Amino acid sequence: MILVTGAGGLLGKKLVKVFDDDVVGVYYKSKPETSRYLSLDLSSLNIKAIEDLSPDVIIHAAALTDVDKCEKDPGLARLLNVDVTREISKVAERINAYLVYISTDYVFDGKRGNYREDDEASPINVYGLTKFEGEKEVMRFSSNYLIVRTSTPYGSNPASGKDNFALWLLRKLKNGEKVRIVSDQVTSPTLNTNFALMLKECVEKKVKGIIHLAGASPLSRYDFSVLLARTFNLDEGLISPASSSEMNWIAKRPMNSSLNVEKAMMLENKPLKIEDALKTLKKEIEENENSEII
Repeated sequence: MILVTGAGGLLGKKLVKVFDDDVVGVYYKSKPETSRYLSLDLSSLNIKAIEDLSPDVIIHAAALTDVDKCEKDPGLARLLNVDVTREISKVAERINAYLVYISTDYVFDGKRGNYREDDEASPINVYGLTKFEGEKEVMRFSSNYLIVRTSTPYGSNPASGKDNFALWLLRKLKNGEKVRIVSDQVTSPTLNTNFALMLKECVEKKVKGIIHLAGASPLSRYDFSVLLARTFNLDEGLISPASSSEMNWIAKRPMNSSLNVEKAMMLENKPLKIEDALKTLKKEIEENENSEII
């Protein structure tokens, strides 16, 4: 049995889908699309229900990922991203489960980009710091683990009651609204379907240590937005470049937190180039009868 925390989130929804019948989705507010699920408030740190299920694999995808909210409420960020991870790591060790922890490119300071798995982490905001501390809790308490870092996930499905960046942008462009997007911050945008398939393969092969599972094309949010508009035949002229210094962000962002994915290229399900990822996104949205995007 595979247990996925954060099963109603952007990554969690795809993970429970690719693992199909062999999965239990753990959620708090956003119900997952799986036949077996467990409603649990992880912030209580009472996770005996997970231990009682005794899964073979625990994929810990639940986290506070709102970067500015983490900055405003570091206590909550520490509770959800560090303390919860510690307790899950302890449970995984007690029941001899293989633990997969979903981390982020924001553990790096963003001064150079193309970060490898063994590069030194140096987070510059509370979100990155608490996720890195979560990594350390996994390594401290679990002897059978995989730490997976990803970057700027997006997908065809709304999650936790809101659109991801790609869906937000598509709605804006479809409505003819002008948008200003930062052009000086580089990441490795990751289609959640590609991520889920890569992670499934890692679980099946029991890959251990740290691996970067992200898109194969580092680019700015502005360049990503222009390619997205072109893929969906929308007006890219509605998109204007902006500097990150113009944004009303509370937390600092790494300027180039792109991830090196050479290690993941050894998988059968390889990291997708941005053009292929966006074609897959378009196909998924077209096949979704309930989609209002196109």
